[in-house]
Amino acid sequence: MNLLKSTGTFGFYTIVSRLLGYLRDILIAIFLGTGLLADAFFVAFRIPNTFRRLFSEGTFNAAFVPSYSSQILKGKKQSNQFANEIFNLLFLGLLFLTIVIQIFMPAFVSIIAPGFVGDFEKMKIAINLTRITFPFLFFICLASFFAAILNSHNKFAVASAAPIILNIVLILVLLFSKSLGDQLVYYLAYGVSIAGILQLLFLYKYVTKYYSLKFNLSLRLSSKAKFFFKKLLPSIFSSGVTQINILIGTIIASFQASAVSYLYYADRIYQINLAIAGIAIGVVVLPQLSKHIQSRKINKIKLIQNKALELSLFLSIPATIALIIGSEQIVSALFGYGSFDETSVNNSSLALYYFALGLPAFAFIKVFSSFFFANHDTKTPFYISLISVLLNIFISLYYFSEVGFIIIPIATSISSWFNSILLFIFLKNLNLFSFNKIFFVNFVKIIIASIIMGLLFHFLLNFFQDELVFNHNIKSLYLILSVILALLFYLFFCYFIKAFKMSDIKLKY
Repeated sequence: MNLLKSTGTFGFYTIVSRLLGYLRDILIAIFLGTGLLADAFFVAFRIPNTFRRLFSEGTFNAAFVPSYSSQILKGKKQSNQFANEIFNLLFLGLLFLTIVIQIFMPAFVSIIAPGFVGDFEKMKIAINLTRITFPFLFFICLASFFAAILNSHNKFAVASAAPIILNIVLILVLLFSKSLGDQLVYYLAYGVSIAGILQLLFLYKYVTKYYSLKFNLSLRLSSKAKFFFKKLLPSIFSSGVTQINILIGTIIASFQASAVSYLYYADRIYQINLAIAGIAIGVVVLPQLSKHIQSRKINKIKLIQNKALELSLFLSIPATIALIIGSEQIVSALFGYGSFDETSVNNSSLALYYFALGLPAFAFIKVFSSFFFANHDTKTPFYISLISVLLNIFISLYYFSEVGFIIIPIATSISSWFNSILLFIFLKNLNLFSFNKIFFVNFVKIIIASIIMGLLFHFLLNFFQDELVFNHNIKSLYLILSVILALLFYLFFCYFIKAFKMSDIKLKY
């Protein structure tokens, strides 16, 4: 396996998905803005979308890949038997959960959006929309199971391309939205669940080469399957802690008008970088790292871990600096159209600024957690994540009445740094990670290149300030130009000072 090429493949399709997601969100911003319908839809969309991120963005992988990889070494029959046990219990559990939530949907929405309870109209719309979108959870979790099998065989392209389907379906709904009026949110909700079915079928088509599905409704499990499910919940919680913190933030933000929407749009922007700097690297590293740990190849383990962390820094540090410097211009250029007014831009950009401060930590959590998971340790990151979530809740609730919704991204960033630092400390203390000689040299080079890139980006934003004002029609083109110039300069400068080498692309891990 080649870490850079595999990450590049995963990252390419993820970027395509995120760019289509951006197009989807700009259309939602134009047609829905940040009002009642937007808040109701984002709550309905947040639940299945959070579970999609929890399952499909490396979290299900964390528990499944190490166990399944060890079965692959024993032969196809054993790996197939193990996978079928997992699939059948997953199918029954998800079906039961979906039915129960549908029955108790009013109570469920009251829990996830308590701030809606006093607003009958908003609450009614949110309940109806969540009923429609919730089946997406069932389909996407099963689709993530197929994606994990493909990832275990180092086939990352199909799994990373599948989320594109959701964005295409919703964009098509939005493009034909002129005649829908207030019914648009309902068509969007149906589009979410339809996309879940399409993703499941898409992945099943490709997974049949490695896995033969057999339905068996027996609840009897082997010791290996029991061990997997014992690891599953801690791995979901620990690897998906950022998404859990954001979900908690959405619940608390529901008490302030339009706050859910402000957080949603800010979240969409920094998630583009996180998808590559954290999620892609964590997903790509896990299968090969698990196999090397199984074979006790110490040098390979150390090489993969250091390169993964180095690559995460290489991608997340410059993005953090750019988002901090240009948060307002970025939000304005990407979403500042139609119903998305200047107040929405200011509030969303403020949220983005504080989310950006935590971006490296969000990425580190994904990478460090994968080091634990490859060693079949899901408990340590679970307990650390639990403390992190409690810290996030405490800060958010304690200061919300005084500061408002902006405390949510602040609390998320603080708790994430706390999480990532503790993960690193435990990795070192348990002798699961050590730096190689070249890491610190490259780290300093990345910091220098990122700071100089930030100065250039700041200059470009000032140079194009008249073209980036809120009411300029083609401001997004000037933002894209500024980003491309800054990115090209960063890559060239990194190559010049040898923070990035062409030999890394060819290196086998």
